Amino acid sequence: MKIKVADYLLESLKKYGIKHVFGVPGDYNLSFLDYIEDMEGIDWVGNCNELNASYAADGYARINGMSAIVTTFGAGELSAINGVAGSYAEKVPVVKIVGRPSFNIVENKEIVHHTLGDGDFEVFHKIYSNVTGAQCVLTLRNAQMEIDRVLNVCFTEKIPVYIELSSDIAGQEIEVVSETPVYKFETDQKTLGSFVVKLSSLLSTSKGQAILADYEVSRHKLEKELSTFIESAKIPCTTLSMGKGVIDETSKYFMGTYNGVLSNDTIKKVAENTDLLLMIGAVFTDSTTAGFKMINPKIDLIEIHPYYCKIDGVCYNNLLMKDVLAELGKLSFFNNSTVEHQPIPEFTPAGRLLTQKRMLEAIQGFLKEDDILVAEQGTSFFGASELSLPKNSVLVGQPLWGSIGYTLGALLGTQFADVNRRNILLIGDGSFQLTAQEVTTMLRHKLKPIIMVINNDGYTVEKLIHGAHRQYNNINMWRYKDIPQTLNLDPEVYTSYSIKSETEFYDALNASKNTDKLVFMELHLNADDAPDLLIKLGQLFKEEDAY
Repeated sequence: MKIKVADYLLESLKKYGIKHVFGVPGDYNLSFLDYIEDMEGIDWVGNCNELNASYAADGYARINGMSAIVTTFGAGELSAINGVAGSYAEKVPVVKIVGRPSFNIVENKEIVHHTLGDGDFEVFHKIYSNVTGAQCVLTLRNAQMEIDRVLNVCFTEKIPVYIELSSDIAGQEIEVVSETPVYKFETDQKTLGSFVVKLSSLLSTSKGQAILADYEVSRHKLEKELSTFIESAKIPCTTLSMGKGVIDETSKYFMGTYNGVLSNDTIKKVAENTDLLLMIGAVFTDSTTAGFKMINPKIDLIEIHPYYCKIDGVCYNNLLMKDVLAELGKLSFFNNSTVEHQPIPEFTPAGRLLTQKRMLEAIQGFLKEDDILVAEQGTSFFGASELSLPKNSVLVGQPLWGSIGYTLGALLGTQFADVNRRNILLIGDGSFQLTAQEVTTMLRHKLKPIIMVINNDGYTVEKLIHGAHRQYNNINMWRYKDIPQTLNLDPEVYTSYSIKSETEFYDALNASKNTDKLVFMELHLNADDAPDLLIKLGQLFKEEDAY
């Protein structure tokens, strides 16, 4: 079968469930964009800039399972690299496609635009090799093989990959003899048996166990397998904030979000009486563990990752997490205690000014099943991480890479990934100003997220760490309520609020429950107000940074 290179690449993306492509036009990718627009089953989402596009692709992949972004060479791809690096750090499968100058230009080392003017066309490829798991330059000889190889790495390893597509290659035909076979990884049963024997030995002398789950579970879409194991093991479980949502938080075994020594009393009590912790897809970072300050550092850690496990420093390779969970479900665990969940109190507004605490209490009552809550690093994320999520809900944030402004672009991606789910964004004013223009893309496509911008006059999270009264933590004040009107000519596709009191917030939430428009809320909060968890973390970070 003969097929054009661009069409083969797009058909391959579709096989991985990608239905939208993010990015910005540039003269080296325009021929490829023609094929995207003409391809059935895949749509182009034009972004305001490449950085926002990379954030959107990240958000899309977290919900959809995989995503793609297209930029032009040099200037465009470097604009996007911050977002791709974040995807690499947090194991998000993004396909980065770069429109490259024609082979004639490259071979002659011509001094053309979007380059460094030195005739070197490999420099950006080399830069991206540090933040992607596989890279390739497509030619007529290797296109099928390299597309299949690189996309398989993206899907299996859950990391970004990099594809260069020259402007003169996209429309040329290649001969596709047959599909490249995809290697299917299988668990080594002998190694699995050894792992289970070792764990069984530890269980025989253990006095109590617990589960700590994290984001690797959601990257590999193993939430159901984890839930089945929890119901079988019948032991207390918790998640790190980065993986919040991988466990059904209405489960009688769920204790809350783990935050190291800053965790709630239920988690502390269980941790102090636990000598064996099953870490399922868990990765410790400073911002999710109170600066690596654990409640009980003497606990034996059993690490269960997507492709390997570890006990006492011994690595058991070639194990699929889903097979490990199924096998562990056959074992006997001994800490069969449950957690009594208190009913969520109904939020009763008062006429007083809105505070962080009351805002979060109102949002808690507003959340419903299947919601996607996107929360910006800072007051938003650390406040949201303490909320109790309804069934099938998820929290999207970026606590490891922590690039401010990420969540507005990510919201575009998460909403496109599933337009039927309600998407709610909680973002500070400082972060919002970095990527604010992407609201226009949401309005252009008539998306209907609920955007809450916390107007608290500056970088509150930074002020809590250092420089509370320094000018560098201040920003220019905007009339945030007017942003949708400024960025869109059709007033029928959005509703906008400026909110100062609890009553105003309560009324806006009620009006937004069944909205058919984008909802934009400007929430006026005191500059010194912050969630308790973030205040404590700010002090810990201040000590770590030795200010």
